[in-house]
Amino acid sequence: MAVMNAPVLASDRLSDGLIEAARDAVRLPVGTRIVAAMSGGVDSTVTAALLARAGYDVVGVTLQLYDHGAAIQKKGACCAGQDIHDARTAADAIGIPHYVLDYESRFKQQVIEDFADSYLRGETPIPCIRCNQTVKFRDLLDVARDLGAEAMATGHYVRREVGPNGPELHRAVDPARDQSYFLFATTAEQLAYLRFPLGGLPKPAVRAAATELGLAVADKPDSQDICFVPEGRYTTVIDRLRPHGAEPGDIVHLDGRVLGRHDGVTRYTIGQRRGLNVAVGDPLFVVRIDADARQVVVGPREALLTRALSLKETNWIGDGPSIEDAMTRQRAVLARVRSTREPVLARLGVVDGQPGLVFGAPEEGVAPGQACVLYDPDEPSRVLGGGFIVGTVRNH
Repeated sequence: MAVMNAPVLASDRLSDGLIEAARDAVRLPVGTRIVAAMSGGVDSTVTAALLARAGYDVVGVTLQLYDHGAAIQKKGACCAGQDIHDARTAADAIGIPHYVLDYESRFKQQVIEDFADSYLRGETPIPCIRCNQTVKFRDLLDVARDLGAEAMATGHYVRREVGPNGPELHRAVDPARDQSYFLFATTAEQLAYLRFPLGGLPKPAVRAAATELGLAVADKPDSQDICFVPEGRYTTVIDRLRPHGAEPGDIVHLDGRVLGRHDGVTRYTIGQRRGLNVAVGDPLFVVRIDADARQVVVGPREALLTRALSLKETNWIGDGPSIEDAMTRQRAVLARVRSTREPVLARLGVVDGQPGLVFGAPEEGVAPGQACVLYDPDEPSRVLGGGFIVGTVRNH
């Protein structure tokens, strides 16, 4: 297999340790073809450059995911017009072939439409997980195989370790950058094909490598917003796609009192305190959203405490045949219900007739639509899988 030219960059100063770390993350013979998913940001660009510098036959692929004209005006988002330009420019500088794939229709159907529908159901969705689960780690992997690649590499901050039973998914070495929560839906088959060269590196080392490699994106800010949501106003997207989501309804206290009116259930999320425009003396929080009745249910903070939850669309990459087997054994897990929360001890089982778990101590603000990601209590960095939260059992 032909090996592409090494990067035409100021790379002679690059630490041999970074090159060896990239090879260790890939664990394939030098010269192997690898597709690098390039979003135009510093992380994916450094990933492609490191692999090329390490002697792999790298092919860069960038996805155009939403309206190009609107994207050019949007800063701080991945896969926008400027980002596609940056990815193409970086690939030219690195000396690798580069392809841009138009995935707008797939992204709209599988991510944006799902995002809007989830809010209509009274959920709090996570579109970045859907994007990884469908467009990137399903559809793009097929493209990588069609290009003759033996693996696909991304700039995600997670680690792929080979254990006694095959590849395992682990949290990144840098806890501030860890993205394992967003990748819980990665299947065992996908994990066998994916590589994550940055998972063992702290972010400052990645930016330093970009500078040493002479990459133009070395100082480019990281993405902050959901890429298709203008300036963080998600209701703009929902109102355009599902205008009936703005139908008014009642704000109701847990005790049955009607406290006020709202302009649509899509404006509210579990745990929200600000913007309720009701006053009864004590602070009130959104504790439940009844989309069918168009009710936003509020109550005191202790009403946010959850003792159990049920899951849908589960994925299992731990030891053992399935999550059902782990449920039968009431396996202990560390459960993470928000990307910003640390995992807490829980036990798998059946909740309301579905896969679920019971917390060791009540957890606050658990919201349907969010992910519950499971880690191994005996090896807390290891991801066992997870699912999307479909129901909760309040702590009475």
